[in-house]
Amino acid sequence: MADIRGKVAAGFEPVRDVFEATFEAGEELGAGFAAILDGEVIIDLQGGYADRAKEKLWDDRTLVPIYSTTKGISALVIASVIGELNDDYETRVSEIWPEFAAAGKAEVTLGEMLSHQAGLVGFVEPIDPELWLDPPALAAALAELEPMWEPGTAHGYHPSTWGYLAGEVVKRFTGRSLGTILREDFCEPGDVDFHIGLPESEHDRVGDIMRPREMPRLGEINEYKKAAFLTKWASPSRGGSDWRTMEQPAANGHGSARSVAELYGVYANGGMLKGKRVISEEGFAALTKRRVIGDDLILPFVTEFAAGVMRNNLGIYGPNPETLAHSGWGGSLALGDPDRQLSAAYIMNRQSGYLQGDPRARRLVDALYGCL
Repeated sequence: MADIRGKVAAGFEPVRDVFEATFEAGEELGAGFAAILDGEVIIDLQGGYADRAKEKLWDDRTLVPIYSTTKGISALVIASVIGELNDDYETRVSEIWPEFAAAGKAEVTLGEMLSHQAGLVGFVEPIDPELWLDPPALAAALAELEPMWEPGTAHGYHPSTWGYLAGEVVKRFTGRSLGTILREDFCEPGDVDFHIGLPESEHDRVGDIMRPREMPRLGEINEYKKAAFLTKWASPSRGGSDWRTMEQPAANGHGSARSVAELYGVYANGGMLKGKRVISEEGFAALTKRRVIGDDLILPFVTEFAAGVMRNNLGIYGPNPETLAHSGWGGSLALGDPDRQLSAAYIMNRQSGYLQGDPRARRLVDALYGCL
């Protein structure tokens, strides 16, 4: 039998059964799943191991990177400060960041950039991979870059560049980094154990990541997908401590399943975090409205984006199309259902090739909704 630890409220035992079965089938090394309903933690499960040697149990203090599931959390941070701009999401990026106007990008709005319409999915020509570990330098390179399509005419998922664009814009108009705002305005007041920019003092809590043996499931390859994922310079040449410590608002958020569910609970509760308003009603409406829907030039799906978070058009985040959600490379997932005041998160350290819709996560979400 798998060694499963944590809490399951009465009536939600089938979720534990699904979680346990995934371990028994050999699909996990370590993982966590959490759900919060009407402000109450109904599920907070941990199982397996935090290390490849299987010597360190995964517990409620284990942290792992959640990759692109981070984007939904970063979008909350941006929404919390967007009111400082006169035109909110309709503000042109170049008004905040003048260098961004280069190469035909002067009219790109913040809303277009955050909903993956800017055409800056990656670098066609080689760059030094070390730039990915230097956010200001990488942002400067993006400011000079010519879009791969005319901004606003199509959308294609920006897996990594989104974080450098968002981070630079936030720093420019607030004077604080996105990770600092998250810590000072969300996590410390709300007692939430989540980090974009993980202090070195917490690195010993991070679980080992088992990379997938398969390539990301991208469908038919095109020039956009190559630039975003498949060049030798599309990601850092090294990771480790430097990558954990820097801020990458698209991809290197570190947390537990419970902390991720707590933050996605802001989507489930109209801009409230544990009973405290962190995003205005107007800001929340602007954050969560549809900005684009259609065939994605990068992901092999029809995708629907709000201002940095996905809307549930594919139904992989439960039955409610109004749910706000995101997935991360390798399988992580989080959602906030505003009609049920329900949030949930799945994290793990054994990655798959899924960019969205990992079967392990979907089975848990289906079991959760089956108990409601």
